Amino acid sequence: MYLNKLQPALGSKKPGKRLGRGIGSGRGKTSGKGHKGQKARAGGFHKVGFEGGQMPIQRRMPKSGFRSQKALYTKALRLSSLNNVKADVIDFNVLISEGLLNANIKFTKIILSGEIKKAVKLKGILVTAGARKAIESAGGTVEE
Repeated sequence: MYLNKLQPALGSKKPGKRLGRGIGSGRGKTSGKGHKGQKARAGGFHKVGFEGGQMPIQRRMPKSGFRSQKALYTKALRLSSLNNVKADVIDFNVLISEGLLNANIKFTKIILSGEIKKAVKLKGILVTAGARKAIESAGGTVEE
């Protein structure tokens, strides 16, 4: 094998269009641009979405929708889901290892939904006022 003998695989390279090379080439005279008009001229282009001065569709349609980035990384946990956790001290890493939270979740808050049947110690997790009352009435504590 020699460097001067290297060639691309057959069919992998298409020859470029030879424009404006006479009537017999099939692409002579107007060179595939048709007759007249903005697109036939040199430098004849317009920005994407331009509709000839008419108000473009992306400006005619109403603006809608917003999704807070914080909402993507936040999850509310039910109070009753803490019954299945085996650890005595529950923190963020315990909830991830137990499978109650995904690894991409950054914030969580315990809400009053269901009832807690055992005393738990929460550390570094936000709780609602009702959930705090339920945890403390079951003999647990909340540290923030």
